[in-house]
Amino acid sequence: MYDFAAFTELATWVSLLTLTLMEIVLGIDNIIFISIMVSRLPSEQQARGRTIGLLLALVFRVALLLSISWIVGLRAPLFELPLAWLSEPLAVSGRDLILLVGGLFLLYKSTTEIHNKLQGEEEQEAQGGRVNLSQVVLQIVLIDLVFSFDSVLTAVGLVDNVLVMIVAVLVSMGVMLAFSGVVSDFVNRNPTIKILALSFLILIGVMLVMEAAHQEIEKGYLYFAMAFSLIVEMVNIRMRRKSKAGPVHLHEPYYKP
Repeated sequence: MYDFAAFTELATWVSLLTLTLMEIVLGIDNIIFISIMVSRLPSEQQARGRTIGLLLALVFRVALLLSISWIVGLRAPLFELPLAWLSEPLAVSGRDLILLVGGLFLLYKSTTEIHNKLQGEEEQEAQGGRVNLSQVVLQIVLIDLVFSFDSVLTAVGLVDNVLVMIVAVLVSMGVMLAFSGVVSDFVNRNPTIKILALSFLILIGVMLVMEAAHQEIEKGYLYFAMAFSLIVEMVNIRMRRKSKAGPVHLHEPYYKP
């Protein structure tokens, strides 16, 4: 399992690169959620909140990777749930329960954040000091567990060497720590991007609930739709900025008062 000699092979480095890129893509969801949560903190605590959230995600993922046998055991059915619209009972495992709880929590938090944003309650809470670091970190911990679980399951499906998985997680988390501030600032500066990001999280929540019910959704289609929506919104932002700047007339005559 911990095969250090494997790093002398080209195939191992290809697997490491592939897994690292996959972890970064999967970690974007986590960064968006953390950025939105810490935006409700006072500005001087936001960087600290992002760092704590990503470090906790790193700890959870490494801990889960070191418990591969337990992770595999979570796929074993715990009980069966007879449903009228299914020809046979639905076998519910520990993995399904984790995904279900995580998906429902993500749906609840995303819709609540959108509601608060539309009602202006988010700014009132930030000014009134009703949101503190410990509350935000607790919510980040809950969603970190779900995202880390999904990330580890992906890693187990791609690579057999646990050491390669750990290195990929460390590298991907380093990249996310380096760019989390940039992502957070961009989301906070553009309210429409924040709403779009929350909508993405709703999609991810639905995907987790569907996976808990053994209805697999191709993640490639989901991420493509998210990327396409983001590109369209970036074009809209650019157009709005140009319209605010107004037309520039370089050859107009200059009249003195």
